[in-house]
Order: sequence, then C-alpha cells, then structure tokens
Amino acid sequence: PKIAFVVTTSDSLQQIRIWISYHKALGVTTFYIFADGQAARADNVAALRALPGVTVVLRDAELRRRHENSRIWKESWLSAFFHKPCNHELFVLQSLNMEVGIEMALKDGIDWLLHVDTDELIYPSGSPAYSLQEVLGQVPADVDTLVFPNYESLPERDDVVDPFLEVTMFKKNYAHVVSDLYFKSYGVVARGNPNYFITYGNGKSAARVQHGMRPNGAHRWHSYVKTPKEWSSDQAAVLHFTYNRFSDLKSRRDRCDCAPTEEDAKRCFILPFDRMAFLEASLKNDTELMDWFRQRLVWSDPAVVNDLLKKGLFTRIYEPQVI
Repeated sequence: PKIAFVVTTSDSLQQIRIWISYHKALGVTTFYIFADGQAARADNVAALRALPGVTVVLRDAELRRRHENSRIWKESWLSAFFHKPCNHELFVLQSLNMEVGIEMALKDGIDWLLHVDTDELIYPSGSPAYSLQEVLGQVPADVDTLVFPNYESLPERDDVVDPFLEVTMFKKNYAHVVSDLYFKSYGVVARGNPNYFITYGNGKSAARVQHGMRPNGAHRWHSYVKTPKEWSSDQAAVLHFTYNRFSDLKSRRDRCDCAPTEEDAKRCFILPFDRMAFLEASLKNDTELMDWFRQRLVWSDPAVVNDLLKKGLFTRIYEPQVI
C-alpha cells in the first residue's frame, strides 16, 4: 500500500529530516508538511522540497482561504476548540490541515493516511521486516482505520539533547499491558503527575483514504458518509517523545500570550500536564525547575526502572537509534 503522512510542524530542519528518513525506512513514500515557525523559513522550505516525496505547504493566502471555506466550521465535532488561544488554536489548525491533506492524498492515489507529529515515530512491531506497509497490508479490507496505541518516551538523564537517538525506554499503553499490573503500579508510574501518561493517551490512527473521510481531531479519522470500522493494533505503536529535554520544559515559559495563573493555563492548554508545566516553568527559576524536571520526568532510579521493565509496563526500544 501507498502510505502518506500529514503533519503541521514548526520544528527544526534537522528534526524533520530525521523524522522523514526514519519513516521512509518503514515504507512511507509521501509527506505533506504544513510548515510554520522555523520550518517555514525559505532556506528550510527549499531543503525540504528537495527531498523526494515531500510536499511543503505554507500558511499563505491560498491556504488561509481554504481554511476559511472549510466545512469544519459548520460542524459540531470540533466546535469546543474554536476561537480559543494557544493549544486549542493549534488543534483546530491541525484538523484544517488534515482536511487539506485528505484532498491531496485522494489526488495522489494514496491508500493510507496518518497524522504523525515530528516528535512521534511509528513502531511497526509485529512486522518481521520492520515495515509499516506490512502492518497496514495485513489489515482486512473492511477495516477503515487502525489505531496505534501510544508509548511515551522516558529520559533517564537530565541532559538529553536528541531524544530520537538518546532515549530508549518507553511507557507502554494500557492496551498493550496486563491491566492488573497497570492499576497496581499506577501511582509509581504517574509520579504525582495528573495522569498515567504525561501528555495524550489515546494513540494515533491510520485511515484508508476514501471519499467522505474527515479528521476527528488530531488523533483520529472519521467519515461524513459512514461510521468507520476501527481496529486497534495489538503490537505496533506510536512512540511519542515528549518533555525529554530540560529545554522542552523550559520553553513552556514562552508559549503563547498566557498569564501564569491556573485560570489562564486552563484557557491556553488542553492537557493537564501541559498546564502544570507552563505554570512551573513560568514561576520557578532554572535551578528550581531543574529539580522539578528530575523529580517528575527523569527516570534515574535503576531499582524502580528494573521493576517496571520486569512487569512489562516499561519497555526498551532501540530501532530508532539504529535506523
């Protein structure tokens, strides 16, 4: 099958390049990159456009016009996120770009479309050839979407620079572990953070490209013409590299024009940990923040780590490093 990714990113050229080359090794041929921030700089756009299979879309007058005329504004499924700042705005932007991505995929004869961010890598476990084509090729013809449960990356040092190359330990998704062990160890794994996962816990999904399909937020696909048949992958997952560097936490300070108050954090950020991180980063100095980072996000105690690996709640994955 022919596979395409759609993404909205403001990441560095180096990060996007690594992300593309890893996924090309898995059999992804086409990338629709909606560039913002540093990714939209002329030199970076030129470098990305020079790569085979890469289409870069800028947020120019033409794209804005397409967004304004989108059917999404008349629909109720995304309306809770409309006209709100920061992360809500990004969530809507991602959905509008996914919609344009669907049109491009239909035109390009793509079989499967995924919305994968540049801090995420697909892990095609269960495929002997380590191939996403193989994973999707085995999905029965009547199944419309395949969910990849998310695994969340866990730094073991406080000085990580390149998560894709340096982080090898992951927190597995509830869908892939023994539920008793999950509930028994919940407190140890959550570590005083709002949820089991630092950020999202609902995975990402691949959809067969067909007429009538639409985004359903950044994590799912749906259809205007039918209820899609959805499967969840028993082995393959999406690896989410989040808050692995101290700079990831520190940069929350400068996110959007939000005041460091509970009320404003709620207005600006969708996920509880993002709100917490924004407040901590805004109100603490670097030394205090580094202590908080070590306490909440760095897994440096071998006894705890070994216990959670033994229980199968954590796992080691080295393929991204090797590839």
